[in-house]
Amino acid sequence: MPRSSRRRCWWTWRVRSTDTNGETGQTGGAPPHPRDRKAPPLPGLLFSGRWGLRLAALLCYAERLPHRFSRTWIAMHFLDFEKPIAELEGKIEELRHLSDADGMNIAEEVARLQQKVEKQLKAVYAKLSPWQKTQVARHPDRPHALDYLKILFTDVTPLAGDRVFGEDRAIVGGLARFRGQPVVILGQEKGHDTETRLRHNFGMAMPEGYRKAQRLMELADTFNLPVLTLVDTAGAYPGVAAEERGQAEAIARSIQVGLNLKVPVISCVIGEGGSGGAIAIATGNVVMMLEHSIYSVISPEGCASILWRSGDQAQQAAEALRLTAQDLLDFKVIDEVIPEPLGGAHRDREATFTQVGDAFERHLRELNGLEGGILRARRREKFLRMGREGLA
Repeated sequence: MPRSSRRRCWWTWRVRSTDTNGETGQTGGAPPHPRDRKAPPLPGLLFSGRWGLRLAALLCYAERLPHRFSRTWIAMHFLDFEKPIAELEGKIEELRHLSDADGMNIAEEVARLQQKVEKQLKAVYAKLSPWQKTQVARHPDRPHALDYLKILFTDVTPLAGDRVFGEDRAIVGGLARFRGQPVVILGQEKGHDTETRLRHNFGMAMPEGYRKAQRLMELADTFNLPVLTLVDTAGAYPGVAAEERGQAEAIARSIQVGLNLKVPVISCVIGEGGSGGAIAIATGNVVMMLEHSIYSVISPEGCASILWRSGDQAQQAAEALRLTAQDLLDFKVIDEVIPEPLGGAHRDREATFTQVGDAFERHLRELNGLEGGILRARRREKFLRMGREGLA
Protein backbone atom coordinates (compact mmCIF):
# COMPACT_ATOMS: atom_id res chain seq x y z
CA MET A 1 0.00 0.00 0.00
CA PRO A 2 1.48 3.42 -0.91
CA ARG A 3 2.52 5.48 2.04
CA SER A 4 -0.04 8.19 1.28
CA SER A 5 -2.82 5.58 1.19
CA ARG A 6 -1.73 4.10 4.49
CA ARG A 7 -1.82 7.52 6.05
CA ARG A 8 -5.22 8.28 4.57
CA CYS A 9 -6.81 5.17 6.05
CA TRP A 10 -6.17 6.47 9.59
CA TRP A 11 -8.35 9.45 8.84
CA THR A 12 -11.10 7.71 6.87
CA TRP A 13 -13.84 5.35 7.99
CA ARG A 14 -15.87 5.30 4.82
CA VAL A 15 -14.83 4.08 1.37
CA ARG A 16 -17.28 3.97 -1.51
CA SER A 17 -16.72 2.62 -4.99
CA THR A 18 -18.61 0.80 -7.74
CA ASP A 19 -17.97 -1.96 -10.24
CA THR A 20 -19.41 -0.04 -13.16
CA ASN A 21 -19.53 3.49 -14.44
CA GLY A 22 -20.39 5.65 -11.45
CA GLU A 23 -18.73 7.58 -8.74
CA THR A 24 -15.26 6.29 -9.52
CA GLY A 25 -15.56 7.04 -13.21
CA GLN A 26 -14.10 3.61 -14.08
CA THR A 27 -15.54 0.72 -16.04
CA GLY A 28 -15.36 -3.01 -15.47
CA GLY A 29 -14.19 -4.71 -12.32
CA ALA A 30 -10.79 -3.08 -11.88
CA PRO A 31 -10.51 -1.46 -8.46
CA PRO A 32 -9.85 2.28 -8.42
CA HIS A 33 -6.59 3.66 -7.13
CA PRO A 34 -6.91 4.68 -3.46
CA ARG A 35 -6.32 8.32 -4.43
CA ASP A 36 -9.36 8.16 -6.73
CA ARG A 37 -11.74 6.74 -4.13
CA LYS A 38 -14.30 9.02 -2.59
CA ALA A 39 -13.50 8.90 1.10
CA PRO A 40 -15.26 11.64 3.02
CA PRO A 41 -14.12 11.70 6.66
CA LEU A 42 -16.77 10.92 9.24
CA PRO A 43 -16.93 13.48 12.06
CA GLY A 44 -16.11 12.10 15.46
CA LEU A 45 -12.63 10.62 15.00
CA LEU A 46 -10.73 12.17 17.88
CA PHE A 47 -7.01 12.67 18.25
CA SER A 48 -6.54 14.26 21.64
CA GLY A 49 -3.01 15.63 21.56
CA ARG A 50 -0.81 14.58 24.42
CA TRP A 51 -3.69 12.75 26.05
CA GLY A 52 -3.04 10.06 23.50
CA LEU A 53 -4.50 8.73 20.31
CA ARG A 54 -8.15 7.80 20.50
CA LEU A 55 -8.66 5.10 17.95
CA ALA A 56 -11.66 4.75 15.67
CA ALA A 57 -13.18 1.54 14.39
CA LEU A 58 -11.06 -0.60 12.14
CA LEU A 59 -8.27 1.84 11.50
CA CYS A 60 -7.15 0.65 8.05
CA TYR A 61 -9.86 -1.90 7.28
CA ALA A 62 -11.50 0.37 4.74
CA GLU A 63 -8.47 0.20 2.45
CA ARG A 64 -8.48 -3.61 2.50
CA LEU A 65 -12.13 -4.16 1.61
CA PRO A 66 -13.03 -5.42 -1.86
CA HIS A 67 -13.82 -2.37 -3.97
CA ARG A 68 -17.31 -3.52 -4.93
CA PHE A 69 -18.67 -3.14 -1.40
CA SER A 70 -20.16 0.02 0.05
CA ARG A 71 -19.70 0.62 3.78
CA THR A 72 -20.61 3.35 6.24
CA TRP A 73 -19.23 3.10 9.77
CA ILE A 74 -21.08 4.50 12.70
CA ALA A 75 -19.11 7.04 14.70
CA MET A 76 -17.58 5.26 17.67
CA HIS A 77 -14.55 6.32 19.64
CA PHE A 78 -12.04 3.76 20.85
CA LEU A 79 -9.35 4.48 23.41
CA ASP A 80 -5.77 3.46 22.71
CA PHE A 81 -5.91 0.41 24.98
CA GLU A 82 -9.10 -0.76 23.21
CA LYS A 83 -7.40 -1.42 19.85
CA PRO A 84 -7.97 -5.24 19.95
CA ILE A 85 -11.66 -4.60 20.69
CA ALA A 86 -11.86 -2.11 17.83
CA GLU A 87 -10.45 -4.67 15.41
CA LEU A 88 -12.94 -7.34 16.48
CA GLU A 89 -15.91 -4.99 16.26
CA GLY A 90 -14.63 -3.90 12.86
CA LYS A 91 -14.70 -7.48 11.65
CA ILE A 92 -18.28 -7.79 12.88
CA GLU A 93 -19.28 -4.69 10.92
CA GLU A 94 -17.46 -5.98 7.86
CA LEU A 95 -19.35 -9.27 8.02
CA ARG A 96 -22.67 -7.47 8.42
CA HIS A 97 -22.03 -5.35 5.37
CA LEU A 98 -20.95 -8.39 3.37
CA SER A 99 -24.15 -10.12 4.45
CA ASP A 100 -26.25 -7.14 3.36
CA ALA A 101 -24.56 -7.11 -0.04
CA ASP A 102 -24.57 -10.85 -0.84
CA GLY A 103 -27.41 -12.17 1.30
CA MET A 104 -25.12 -14.51 3.24
CA ASN A 105 -26.07 -15.94 6.62
CA ILE A 106 -23.28 -14.97 8.97
CA ALA A 107 -25.19 -15.08 12.27
CA GLU A 108 -22.99 -17.80 13.78
CA GLU A 109 -19.76 -16.04 12.89
CA VAL A 110 -21.05 -12.72 14.22
CA ALA A 111 -22.13 -14.39 17.47
CA ARG A 112 -18.69 -15.96 17.82
CA LEU A 113 -16.96 -12.62 17.30
CA GLN A 114 -19.32 -10.89 19.74
CA GLN A 115 -18.36 -13.44 22.38
CA LYS A 116 -14.72 -12.59 21.69
CA VAL A 117 -15.50 -8.88 22.07
CA GLU A 118 -17.17 -9.49 25.42
CA LYS A 119 -14.24 -11.61 26.57
CA GLN A 120 -11.78 -8.92 25.52
CA LEU A 121 -13.81 -6.22 27.26
CA LYS A 122 -13.85 -8.22 30.49
CA ALA A 123 -10.11 -8.83 30.29
CA VAL A 124 -9.25 -5.19 29.53
CA TYR A 125 -11.64 -3.50 31.97
CA ALA A 126 -10.83 -5.86 34.83
CA LYS A 127 -7.31 -4.44 35.09
CA LEU A 128 -7.56 -0.79 34.11
CA SER A 129 -4.77 1.41 35.42
CA PRO A 130 -5.60 4.77 37.04
CA TRP A 131 -4.57 6.55 33.82
CA GLN A 132 -6.79 4.29 31.73
CA LYS A 133 -9.69 4.99 34.09
CA THR A 134 -8.99 8.68 33.58
CA GLN A 135 -9.32 8.15 29.84
CA VAL A 136 -12.61 6.30 30.29
CA ALA A 137 -13.93 9.06 32.58
CA ARG A 138 -13.18 11.55 29.79
CA HIS A 139 -14.56 9.41 26.97
CA PRO A 140 -16.31 11.71 24.46
CA ASP A 141 -19.34 9.41 24.27
CA ARG A 142 -19.80 9.19 28.03
CA PRO A 143 -23.20 10.54 29.17
CA HIS A 144 -23.12 13.99 30.76
CA ALA A 145 -25.38 15.83 33.19
CA LEU A 146 -27.99 16.91 30.64
CA ASP A 147 -28.30 13.31 29.44
CA TYR A 148 -29.17 12.18 32.97
CA LEU A 149 -31.48 15.16 33.35
CA LYS A 150 -33.50 14.17 30.29
CA ILE A 151 -33.88 10.52 31.32
CA LEU A 152 -34.15 10.51 35.12
CA PHE A 153 -36.17 13.65 35.76
CA THR A 154 -39.58 14.95 34.75
CA ASP A 155 -41.30 18.34 34.94
CA VAL A 156 -37.91 20.02 34.74
CA THR A 157 -37.93 23.79 35.22
CA PRO A 158 -34.44 25.16 34.45
CA LEU A 159 -33.30 28.12 36.54
CA ALA A 160 -30.59 30.48 35.31
CA GLY A 161 -28.40 33.27 36.61
CA ASP A 162 -26.78 34.13 39.92
CA ARG A 163 -28.69 37.43 40.40
CA VAL A 164 -25.31 39.15 40.73
CA PHE A 165 -23.39 38.98 37.46
CA GLY A 166 -24.91 36.65 34.88
CA GLU A 167 -25.59 33.12 33.67
CA ASP A 168 -23.01 30.33 33.51
CA ARG A 169 -24.01 27.36 31.38
CA ALA A 170 -21.23 25.17 32.80
CA ILE A 171 -23.59 24.50 35.72
CA VAL A 172 -27.14 23.48 34.87
CA GLY A 173 -29.94 23.11 37.36
CA GLY A 174 -33.44 23.83 38.43
CA LEU A 175 -36.59 22.30 39.86
CA ALA A 176 -37.68 18.82 38.80
CA ARG A 177 -39.41 15.64 39.85
CA PHE A 178 -37.36 12.53 40.46
CA ARG A 179 -39.57 9.44 40.27
CA GLY A 180 -42.47 11.52 41.54
CA GLN A 181 -40.64 13.42 44.29
CA PRO A 182 -39.93 17.17 43.89
CA VAL A 183 -36.20 17.90 44.03
CA VAL A 184 -33.61 20.50 43.11
CA ILE A 185 -31.11 19.20 40.57
CA LEU A 186 -27.59 20.57 39.96
CA GLY A 187 -25.09 19.32 37.41
CA GLN A 188 -21.89 20.24 35.61
CA GLU A 189 -22.26 19.94 31.84
CA LYS A 190 -19.28 19.50 29.50
CA GLY A 191 -21.06 19.28 26.15
CA HIS A 192 -20.80 16.68 23.38
CA ASP A 193 -19.44 18.55 20.37
CA THR A 194 -17.48 21.70 19.63
CA GLU A 195 -20.51 23.98 19.76
CA THR A 196 -21.90 22.67 23.05
CA ARG A 197 -18.48 22.38 24.67
CA LEU A 198 -17.83 26.03 23.98
CA ARG A 199 -21.33 26.95 25.19
CA HIS A 200 -20.79 25.08 28.47
CA ASN A 201 -17.09 26.05 28.74
CA PHE A 202 -16.11 22.36 28.87
CA GLY A 203 -17.81 22.04 32.25
CA MET A 204 -15.45 24.52 33.96
CA ALA A 205 -17.62 26.90 35.93
CA MET A 206 -17.05 30.61 36.51
CA PRO A 207 -17.88 32.29 39.86
CA GLU A 208 -21.39 33.08 38.63
CA GLY A 209 -21.94 29.36 38.10
CA TYR A 210 -21.13 28.59 41.73
CA ARG A 211 -23.24 31.51 42.92
CA LYS A 212 -26.11 30.10 40.87
CA ALA A 213 -25.54 26.77 42.63
CA GLN A 214 -25.70 28.56 45.99
CA ARG A 215 -28.96 30.21 44.99
CA LEU A 216 -30.52 26.88 44.03
CA MET A 217 -29.31 25.15 47.20
CA GLU A 218 -30.77 27.93 49.35
CA LEU A 219 -34.01 27.64 47.38
CA ALA A 220 -34.09 23.92 48.16
CA ASP A 221 -33.52 24.64 51.84
CA THR A 222 -36.35 27.19 51.90
CA PHE A 223 -38.88 24.84 50.31
CA ASN A 224 -37.58 21.67 51.99
CA LEU A 225 -36.57 19.95 48.73
CA PRO A 226 -33.78 17.34 48.47
CA VAL A 227 -30.75 18.32 46.40
CA LEU A 228 -29.31 15.89 43.83
CA THR A 229 -26.02 16.82 42.16
CA LEU A 230 -24.16 15.37 39.17
CA VAL A 231 -20.43 16.14 39.25
CA ASP A 232 -18.41 16.17 36.03
CA THR A 233 -15.69 18.79 35.70
CA ALA A 234 -11.96 18.99 35.22
CA GLY A 235 -12.05 21.87 37.69
CA ALA A 236 -13.25 25.42 38.12
CA TYR A 237 -12.26 27.78 35.31
CA PRO A 238 -8.76 29.15 36.12
CA GLY A 239 -8.79 32.24 33.90
CA VAL A 240 -8.07 35.84 34.85
CA ALA A 241 -11.71 36.90 34.51
CA ALA A 242 -12.79 34.18 36.96
CA GLU A 243 -10.20 35.28 39.50
CA GLU A 244 -11.24 38.91 39.13
CA ARG A 245 -14.83 37.96 39.92
CA GLY A 246 -13.88 36.00 43.03
CA GLN A 247 -13.53 32.35 42.01
CA ALA A 248 -12.02 31.17 45.30
CA GLU A 249 -14.68 32.94 47.38
CA ALA A 250 -17.47 31.53 45.21
CA ILE A 251 -16.21 27.96 45.63
CA ALA A 252 -15.72 28.36 49.39
CA ARG A 253 -19.17 29.88 49.78
CA SER A 254 -20.73 27.01 47.82
CA ILE A 255 -19.09 24.50 50.14
CA GLN A 256 -20.34 26.44 53.16
CA VAL A 257 -23.90 26.61 51.83
CA GLY A 258 -23.87 22.91 50.97
CA LEU A 259 -22.69 21.90 54.44
CA ASN A 260 -25.36 24.03 56.14
CA LEU A 261 -28.40 22.69 54.27
CA LYS A 262 -31.13 21.03 56.36
CA VAL A 263 -32.36 18.86 53.48
CA PRO A 264 -30.96 15.62 52.03
CA VAL A 265 -28.04 16.20 49.65
CA ILE A 266 -26.88 13.34 47.43
CA SER A 267 -23.98 13.74 45.01
CA CYS A 268 -22.71 11.47 42.25
CA VAL A 269 -19.46 11.84 40.29
CA ILE A 270 -20.38 10.72 36.77
CA GLY A 271 -17.11 11.55 35.00
CA GLU A 272 -14.35 13.78 36.32
CA GLY A 273 -14.33 15.28 39.79
CA GLY A 274 -11.67 17.94 39.65
CA SER A 275 -10.58 19.70 42.85
CA GLY A 276 -12.63 22.50 44.44
CA GLY A 277 -14.63 22.92 41.26
CA ALA A 278 -16.15 19.51 41.96
CA ILE A 279 -16.49 19.57 45.74
CA ALA A 280 -18.32 22.91 45.55
CA ILE A 281 -21.46 20.96 44.60
CA ALA A 282 -20.48 17.61 46.13
CA THR A 283 -20.90 18.27 49.87
CA GLY A 284 -23.50 15.55 50.14
CA ASN A 285 -24.80 13.36 52.93
CA VAL A 286 -24.00 10.62 50.44
CA VAL A 287 -21.28 10.93 47.80
CA MET A 288 -21.22 8.27 45.09
CA MET A 289 -18.98 7.63 42.09
CA LEU A 290 -19.48 5.68 38.92
CA GLU A 291 -17.04 2.79 38.68
CA HIS A 292 -14.79 4.39 36.04
CA SER A 293 -15.04 8.01 37.19
CA ILE A 294 -12.22 9.89 38.92
CA TYR A 295 -12.04 12.38 41.81
CA SER A 296 -8.87 14.23 42.81
CA VAL A 297 -7.36 17.52 43.95
CA ILE A 298 -5.81 18.14 40.52
CA SER A 299 -5.78 16.55 37.08
CA PRO A 300 -2.95 14.08 36.32
CA GLU A 301 -1.59 16.47 33.67
CA GLY A 302 -1.62 19.38 36.12
CA CYS A 303 0.08 17.31 38.79
CA ALA A 304 2.75 16.14 36.34
CA SER A 305 3.44 19.68 35.14
CA ILE A 306 4.02 20.81 38.73
CA LEU A 307 6.06 17.86 40.03
CA TRP A 308 7.96 16.85 36.88
CA ARG A 309 7.70 20.07 34.88
CA SER A 310 6.18 18.02 32.07
CA GLY A 311 2.75 16.69 31.24
CA ASP A 312 4.36 13.55 29.83
CA GLN A 313 4.37 12.04 33.33
CA ALA A 314 0.57 12.14 33.58
CA GLN A 315 0.33 8.35 33.82
CA GLN A 316 2.66 8.26 36.82
CA ALA A 317 0.81 11.19 38.37
CA ALA A 318 -2.54 9.40 37.99
CA GLU A 319 -1.21 6.46 39.99
CA ALA A 320 0.19 8.72 42.71
CA LEU A 321 -3.05 10.71 43.05
CA ARG A 322 -5.12 7.64 43.98
CA LEU A 323 -8.03 9.12 42.07
CA THR A 324 -10.10 6.04 41.25
CA ALA A 325 -13.47 5.27 42.81
CA GLN A 326 -12.07 2.12 44.43
CA ASP A 327 -9.23 4.04 46.10
CA LEU A 328 -11.54 6.76 47.38
CA LEU A 329 -13.97 4.22 48.80
CA ASP A 330 -11.07 2.68 50.72
CA PHE A 331 -10.15 6.15 52.02
CA LYS A 332 -13.80 6.71 53.05
CA VAL A 333 -13.92 9.86 50.93
CA ILE A 334 -16.97 8.48 49.13
CA ASP A 335 -19.77 6.21 50.28
CA GLU A 336 -20.56 4.03 47.27
CA VAL A 337 -19.21 2.91 43.91
CA ILE A 338 -21.93 2.45 41.28
CA PRO A 339 -21.06 -0.38 38.85
CA GLU A 340 -20.89 0.54 35.17
CA PRO A 341 -21.88 -1.67 32.23
CA LEU A 342 -19.11 -3.76 30.70
CA GLY A 343 -16.91 -1.43 28.69
CA GLY A 344 -17.98 1.75 30.48
CA ALA A 345 -21.06 3.95 30.77
CA HIS A 346 -20.83 5.00 27.12
CA ARG A 347 -21.44 1.44 25.89
CA ASP A 348 -24.83 1.10 27.59
CA ARG A 349 -26.27 4.45 28.54
CA GLU A 350 -29.69 3.13 29.52
CA ALA A 351 -28.22 0.68 32.02
CA THR A 352 -26.07 3.47 33.46
CA PHE A 353 -29.05 5.80 33.86
CA THR A 354 -30.96 3.02 35.63
CA GLN A 355 -28.08 2.27 38.01
CA VAL A 356 -27.61 5.91 38.95
CA GLY A 357 -31.36 6.48 39.33
CA ASP A 358 -31.77 3.44 41.56
CA ALA A 359 -28.87 4.60 43.76
CA PHE A 360 -30.39 8.08 44.12
CA GLU A 361 -33.78 6.59 45.01
CA ARG A 362 -32.34 4.18 47.57
CA HIS A 363 -30.44 6.87 49.46
CA LEU A 364 -33.33 9.34 49.24
CA ARG A 365 -35.57 6.81 51.00
CA GLU A 366 -33.00 6.49 53.80
CA LEU A 367 -32.58 10.26 54.27
CA ASN A 368 -36.13 11.54 53.74
CA GLY A 369 -37.29 10.66 57.24
CA LEU A 370 -34.46 12.43 59.08
CA GLU A 371 -34.81 15.86 60.69
CA GLY A 372 -32.97 18.80 59.16
CA GLY A 373 -30.65 19.29 62.12
CA ILE A 374 -29.59 15.65 62.02
CA LEU A 375 -28.95 15.80 58.27
CA ARG A 376 -26.75 18.86 58.66
CA ALA A 377 -24.84 17.47 61.65
CA ARG A 378 -24.15 14.16 59.93
CA ARG A 379 -23.02 15.88 56.74
CA ARG A 380 -20.61 18.18 58.55
CA GLU A 381 -19.24 15.33 60.64
CA LYS A 382 -18.75 13.21 57.52
CA PHE A 383 -16.35 15.73 56.01
CA LEU A 384 -14.58 16.53 59.28
CA ARG A 385 -14.01 12.80 59.81
CA MET A 386 -12.13 12.51 56.50
CA GLY A 387 -9.22 14.50 57.89
CA ARG A 388 -9.22 12.69 61.22
CA GLU A 389 -9.56 9.09 60.03
CA GLY A 390 -9.94 8.40 56.34
CA LEU A 391 -6.75 10.17 55.23
CA ALA A 392 -4.65 9.42 58.30
